Amino acid sequence: MTTLHRSRNWKIEVFGREHGIPHVHVTGPEFRATVRIDSGELIAGKLPAATLKEVRWWLNHHRELALNLWKERNPRN
Repeated sequence: MTTLHRSRNWKIEVFGREHGIPHVHVTGPEFRATVRIDSGELIAGKLPAATLKEVRWWLNHHRELALNLWKERNPRN
């Protein structure tokens, strides 16, 4: 697990040994979700609307970093 970004009360992480489409995990004190790297689409879980907006903003500005790290941690996909 690698933390890409940490906000006040949530963080964006990439895990190894994952499958499927490239995605990040967003966790906070009362929520957990999976978000596609390429589109910012919520795949699973729930996020507060404001957090999802911030995650999408972060991905729009750091998409290449997130995708490269996901590929590095998940080379068989």
